[in-house]
Amino acid sequence: MNKLIVEYGYIGRRIDHVFHEFLSGLTKSHIQKMIHDGNILVNDKHVKNGYMIKADDVITYEMKVPEVLDIPAADIPLDIVFEDEDLAVVNKQKGLIVHPASTTTEMTLVSALMFHLSSLSSINGTIRPGIVHRIDKDTTGLLIVAKSNQAHVLLSDMLKKHEVSRKYQALVHGYIPHETFSIDLPIARHASKRKQMAVVKDGRRAVTHVKVLKRYQKHTLVELALETGRTHQIRVHLSHLGYPIVGDPLYGIKKEAFGQLLHAFQLEFIHPITSKTLSFEVPLPRHFEDYLKMLDVS
Repeated sequence: MNKLIVEYGYIGRRIDHVFHEFLSGLTKSHIQKMIHDGNILVNDKHVKNGYMIKADDVITYEMKVPEVLDIPAADIPLDIVFEDEDLAVVNKQKGLIVHPASTTTEMTLVSALMFHLSSLSSINGTIRPGIVHRIDKDTTGLLIVAKSNQAHVLLSDMLKKHEVSRKYQALVHGYIPHETFSIDLPIARHASKRKQMAVVKDGRRAVTHVKVLKRYQKHTLVELALETGRTHQIRVHLSHLGYPIVGDPLYGIKKEAFGQLLHAFQLEFIHPITSKTLSFEVPLPRHFEDYLKMLDVS
């Protein structure tokens, strides 16, 4: 059995919610099944999903790998930036969902990974093999994929501890006057729009650091560094301040056919197995560059 160290931020929170965050990528239903089956214990006792963690709790867990579904491999073009026996780094194209939902058979990044890579971690089993973290369907750029279970567990812990540096570039509507600033606003599920997140007073803390790269007449190109990794964090923070990302289908100001201009261009972390520093940077995708060129001549 493995032991989960009770950190200050876990106290007073539901155990299923904490493990969903700690074992990044596992579905909530699978976490709840682990609790129900006794794979997660508190003080050597079974607890319910809604158990509130206390400071002196001793929490132990045993990984239970979900059964693997028959997800078809697909020869989808994939830009593999780095690969070894434990992990891979890919540069995801726009319009590609990272993993399928249980109710859909749409081709996804997972299908492409199954075709191009010799192995994927099985910790997320069913529909998310190899997936340690995600970027949105319409977001492009760098993503870490776990090929071994050992790497998956260690990478998940690194992400939780903010030991993976991720930087993005985005083009937003509006003229941002500041050179650099940080957005520290809590995020939670939108009260009425269930597909959206929002800045909510009692939400989870979310911090985004912003640096202006270039200003246009009605747009600003920015670099963004994530201190936390909440769902839709960058998109929600910028939209809340009145600078929605160009092409954002959920938080933007209008529908734009060319795609969302948010790109994960830089990634740096310590390899969890070899301890070597890995640093990657990829250029903006073609549709992003074309839009900037259009602004340059307008």
